[in-house]
Amino acid sequence: MNDGLAIAGGVAGVAGLAGMATAGVVVLRRPGAYLNSGHAVARPDDLDPLPGVIRRGLGGLTVPVTPGPRGELFLGPGAPQPGRTLRRLVLTPLFARARAGGGRLADEQQVPFRLAVEFTGAVRDAETLLRAYRMLDQQLRDHAGLLSRCEDGEPSPGAVTVSITGIVDVRELLAAQDLRYAFAEGSFDDIGSPAAPPALVPTISEPWSRRFGWDGLEPIPAEERHLLHALVRSAHDDGRTVRICGLPHGPRRARAAIWAELGAAGVDVIADQDQRGLARHLRRHPVSRWVARDPLPARALRRPSPRPTTTRGEPRREPV
Repeated sequence: MNDGLAIAGGVAGVAGLAGMATAGVVVLRRPGAYLNSGHAVARPDDLDPLPGVIRRGLGGLTVPVTPGPRGELFLGPGAPQPGRTLRRLVLTPLFARARAGGGRLADEQQVPFRLAVEFTGAVRDAETLLRAYRMLDQQLRDHAGLLSRCEDGEPSPGAVTVSITGIVDVRELLAAQDLRYAFAEGSFDDIGSPAAPPALVPTISEPWSRRFGWDGLEPIPAEERHLLHALVRSAHDDGRTVRICGLPHGPRRARAAIWAELGAAGVDVIADQDQRGLARHLRRHPVSRWVARDPLPARALRRPSPRPTTTRGEPRREPV
């Protein structure tokens, strides 16, 4: 999908300020280099999770939401708090930044920003969750030109890809839509499953502890390393992206050891609550064999207009 993807390089540090100011959020510091494989997991007590993610250049965010009155989604797992809505604190500033950047959040962005909306809270009845999804779907359609979409079973990437977790029958909800702007998430058990095609479930997202016991304090057991590499390879062969989350809450050096193993195995996206440590690690140790599996369309190149001259001199060599 090509939605005017010409990028004005000079606005990368300040793009989206108008939208963020409207939402009560302004990011003043220049963001770090964009990390396509970095993914932040919002903490339950984080009152405004997006600015830190943008500032550190991380390429995705998992945010917990709770359905509130009239289907509106509120940030955090607790009771809805006035003003703390997904629309106000995440969607509006995120899409304002992408729009100001000509269809990208940063000059180095190669794949869509991955926004995982995780439904949490005590309210789990089907009617409430369905109403909340319909509200989210309408909010996403307001930004359709910037979103990854799936139309008649054919996905196409945009500046942002939204995935939904925490709703039991979310796959049925999504599959019933001929045109949709959200996707489901799966597990390694979905590899090769006709019921969960990559167009519906493009991302495999599993907590580390589901299949692995290594905590990063000692060298990784050979059998766990072999299993990790085999699972990632199988997922890639099936046309899916892999995100690993739920890492052990040990010292940073232990988490860094796990990050390194994930990167060496070719895991596409590494998710962690330790945003600062993860961003620093990925800048020093990029993911091995990283491939843009859902690349954004090539951006259009803008050439500067020639300056008027009074005399005709040697032709200028214009850098490309």
